[in-house]
Amino acid sequence: MRRSARPAPSGSPRPWRDRSPGTSWPSTGLSGSASWPARCARRSGLPPLAIGQRLALLGLEPKQHFTQPPPRYTEASLVKELEEQGIGRPSTYATILSTIQQRGYVNRERGGVLVPSELGQVVTGLLVANFPDVLEVAFTAQMEESLDQVEEGGRPWVETIRTFYEPFAKDLKRAQREMTDLKEGRPTDEICPRCGAPLLERWGRYGRFLACSTFPKCTFTQDVGDNGQAVEPTGEVCDRCGKPMVVKEGRYGRFLACQGYPRCRNTKPIPVGVACPEQGCDGALTERRSRRGKVYYACSNYPRCTFILWQRPFPEPCPKCGAPFLVERSSRGRRTLACSLRGCDYRRDADESV
Repeated sequence: MRRSARPAPSGSPRPWRDRSPGTSWPSTGLSGSASWPARCARRSGLPPLAIGQRLALLGLEPKQHFTQPPPRYTEASLVKELEEQGIGRPSTYATILSTIQQRGYVNRERGGVLVPSELGQVVTGLLVANFPDVLEVAFTAQMEESLDQVEEGGRPWVETIRTFYEPFAKDLKRAQREMTDLKEGRPTDEICPRCGAPLLERWGRYGRFLACSTFPKCTFTQDVGDNGQAVEPTGEVCDRCGKPMVVKEGRYGRFLACQGYPRCRNTKPIPVGVACPEQGCDGALTERRSRRGKVYYACSNYPRCTFILWQRPFPEPCPKCGAPFLVERSSRGRRTLACSLRGCDYRRDADESV
C-alpha cells in the first residue's frame, strides 16, 4: 500500500490519500461460483478485505516524481497530429515529412524521434514573427476547407484567394522591410585569421558559421557553437597535419573535422566512448547516420571491421553479467538501459543512478 499527499488548505492538518490496486465487487448481477471474488483477489495481490476493517501500517515508501515534457514527435505521431488538426491530406503527409527533413529543419534521431534543428528553429521564429496569421494552425485547416468548397462549386475561388492574399500582401511588404536578412550576415567581434577583415555571422543549410566579410575575395569560414562563438577544439589532434579537430555539422549529422580546412580535409566520426566488442579489434564505436537520416553506431576500423549497432551504446558495464557496455532503448517516450548481450535480462530506467 502506498500513501501519497494531496495539497491541503493552510492551517489545516495535511490529509493523506491511500491508493492500492484492487477490485471492487458488485452486490448483484454476478453468476458463478461464490469463490470467484476470492480467486480474483488472490490474483490481484490483495487479501479479502471487509468494509471498516482496520489495517496495520507496515511501512511507508516515499517517492518523488517530476513532471516530464511531452515526448517528441515521430513520423507516425506527427501524421496523427496533422490529422487531428485537419492539416494536409493523406496524399500530402509523405511530402511534408520528406520536405522538413531534406531541408534540414528537423533531424531524425535514435528511436525515430524528430528533433528540430537550429536552422528549423530560426526559420520558424522568423516566419511566426512576420506572418503570424499564416502560421496559425487554424488558418491552414480553414484554408483547406475553403479550397474543398471551391472544388465542389460551393464557393467562388476569386473571393477565396482575395480573402487570403490581401492581408498576406501587407505582411509580405512589411517583412521585406523589417525581416532580418541572415544571408547578408551579422557583424561580430571576430577577425579573419587570413586577411584581417571582420568576420560575419551567416547561416547555411547546416546552421550558423563565421565567414569573412570580403567574400568572395577571401573564402575563410569557421563553424560556431550554440552561443555564436567559434567552436572549441575537442582535445583530439589531426593525424595528418597536427592541427586541432573540431566538431562540425554535416548532411549526415555531427562529425570531427580538421581545423585546417580546406588545406586539410581530414574527417572522423565522433566516438561514443565504447570500445568495439569484436574479438581482436582495437577500434571504437562511433556515431554515424545513414542516407535516410537514421542514426547507427559502427566500428571506427570500417571496412576492416563491420560491427554495427542500432541502439546507442552506453559506457557502463552490466552489473549482472559483466558485459562491457549497455545499450539505450526507447519506447513511448521512456528511455531504458539494457544489457547488450541477448541472454541477459538486466534493464533499468536511463535516469536512475546505480
